[in-house]
Amino acid sequence: MSFWDHLEALRGTLFRSVVAVCLCSLVFLAFPRQLFYAVLWPTQPDFILYSLLGLPFQMTLINTEVSAQFFMHLKVSMLCGLVLAFPYVIYEIWKFVAPALYEHELRAVRKGFLLSSGLFYLGVAVGYFVVLPVCLMFFMNYTVSDAIANTITLGSYMSLFTSMVFLIGLLFEFPTIILVLSSLGVVHRAQLRKLRRHAFIAVLILSALITPSDPFSMFVLAVPLYGLYELSILLCKKDA
Repeated sequence: MSFWDHLEALRGTLFRSVVAVCLCSLVFLAFPRQLFYAVLWPTQPDFILYSLLGLPFQMTLINTEVSAQFFMHLKVSMLCGLVLAFPYVIYEIWKFVAPALYEHELRAVRKGFLLSSGLFYLGVAVGYFVVLPVCLMFFMNYTVSDAIANTITLGSYMSLFTSMVFLIGLLFEFPTIILVLSSLGVVHRAQLRKLRRHAFIAVLILSALITPSDPFSMFVLAVPLYGLYELSILLCKKDA
């Protein structure tokens, strides 16, 4: 294929992916009450983590802009549409990449693409059910003065929600990348073992950047992230 043929194929891949995301987003646009019940559930006292720990917690959100709720509905619907369409987007990327690979490379990359969706959804679940509520509890209970009340806007909460849920889902793709690189002979198990200490420090720094709250919140995120590194070592070839 010529350069322009590849470009045309890429255009088709991007177009179909965008259409899939938009179609999935329409589902969430059609049911705003149900969508925001799930999105705002971590702010309510009956959320799973609070009930399990027996901790009283409730957060009331306010809106300070005329059009904020409308555009927030669009933004959240698109984000959830991307999460729902993620396996199909991965499939489209696979179809675009596959013709350029040799047979042994195809087997390696195929394993990675099959693993990617499961790890992404696992990361989204960890962010939603564990990391996000822990951060909310810390921020809502932290005050520098009793004279200052925590009044949280919808935009502020959604910013934290996006970074805690979607970003962590993407971070859980790390073992997929390692699996592909290992199968292609780029990364070896011995190399990852030697870098364990560096990986541990990197995980702590990354967790501190994502959850700029208390050490406990950082630890809650650091544990699964470092677990992913150990999983990556196990996914490497034994003879590597």
